[in-house]
Amino acid sequence: MADRALRGMGLGAKSFEDEEGIEFAARQTIGFDCANEHHYEVTFAMEAELPTEWECPRCGSNSLRSDGTQPEEKATKPVRTHWDMLRERRSIKELEVLLEERLELLRKDQ
Repeated sequence: MADRALRGMGLGAKSFEDEEGIEFAARQTIGFDCANEHHYEVTFAMEAELPTEWECPRCGSNSLRSDGTQPEEKATKPVRTHWDMLRERRSIKELEVLLEERLELLRKDQ
């Protein structure tokens, strides 16, 4: 039975390729600090677009770059209220007419 056993390397085994003749891409290391005072560094390619925020590998909170680069403020829309949406559909005159109609109905029921 031992004669029939397959010999070889398992999945995920070490590669036999060597790094000879391989030119690695230029790299840069950027430091990040999270709110829980964890500091860590992440390596990026030189031509990569560098993020201003990164998730902390220890606690999962958002971290900012150590060099002081701040993220750009995103343009936010003002919150639309029910009244704003109603005014998009109806004018004040139309609303006054509807109010009078509803008041008349309520007065008839009494």
